[in-house]
Amino acid sequence: MSGHAAPAPHVVEDYRGVIQLLSDGTVVRSDGAGAGAALQPPEDFPDVPGVQWKDLVYDDTHGLKLRMYRPPTAGDAERLPVLVCFHGGGYCLGTFEKPSFHCCCQRLASELRAVVLSADYRLGPEHRLPAAIDDGAAVLSWLREQAMSGPGADSWLPESADFDRVFVAGESAGGNMSHHVAVLIGSGQLTVDPLRVAGYMLLTPFFGGAERAPSEVEPPAGAFFTPEMSDKLWRLSLPEGATRDHPVANPFGPDSPSLAAVVFPPVLVVVAGRDILHDRTVHYAARLKEMEKPVELVTFEEEKHLFLSLQPWSEPANELIRVMKRFMHKDEGSNNF
Repeated sequence: MSGHAAPAPHVVEDYRGVIQLLSDGTVVRSDGAGAGAALQPPEDFPDVPGVQWKDLVYDDTHGLKLRMYRPPTAGDAERLPVLVCFHGGGYCLGTFEKPSFHCCCQRLASELRAVVLSADYRLGPEHRLPAAIDDGAAVLSWLREQAMSGPGADSWLPESADFDRVFVAGESAGGNMSHHVAVLIGSGQLTVDPLRVAGYMLLTPFFGGAERAPSEVEPPAGAFFTPEMSDKLWRLSLPEGATRDHPVANPFGPDSPSLAAVVFPPVLVVVAGRDILHDRTVHYAARLKEMEKPVELVTFEEEKHLFLSLQPWSEPANELIRVMKRFMHKDEGSNNF
């Protein structure tokens, strides 16, 4: 009996040698030097003195965890806001264990005086969108269960958390996820009572679109994140065959549902001047403002994409944390979304 051997699988998509998608659907991930260079800069990130943290499972079915942080001297009498954080990585990379993001979350817990929940989520191309959005919603559902379970909740939450002051934040893909969580809650598709989500913070969010924005056509000087990198991450994370006008990538695309009826609490949008996503992010904030949503846009003209987690001890990071603190504490108690 004779026959021809099946051709060996070949690479159909390659993201910087870190993720390779083969023709048979196999995904090969690198854990070597290339992965390290893509995931974090080669620096040391010291712990913040006094901040406590521990890992918990929020989704048993998928084995998904979050890391909970609380600031120094969080006492029984003090009720702290809860900050849910989603890391960046183009929906394909990243983890809460990434040293620079771990450092960021410690700083946020300490300097914002908040209980911080930094959640992992499923990544593409193994788990294509909207899997990650579903996981973001699951984090809020887990937190809701914690708020309702009283003595059955993890001990840190009843000791320290103010469930009337929940904020959701994310960087890059995490900022995109924060938007979609806001839409799920604000449209009534996701119930979070008795939690009160008091605001969202989108930090250099990762959006896309089939038509290039001007800052993608002519990238700003010094931008390390390129349109080609963005395109590959969308191809690896969106449903197969989808374009960058998919509603997850482009909230204002031709097939995206209207946001006019969605109830938003205050939204902070942070844009970097040396980011190819600058114009797309400014457009996002402008569209929300046109719909009379309570949106605030803050621009860091000289900074790049992901500047908070890439340089968590820089002066721009210091200033961003001050902006976040002001946002979280302004008009405290006056909004009841």
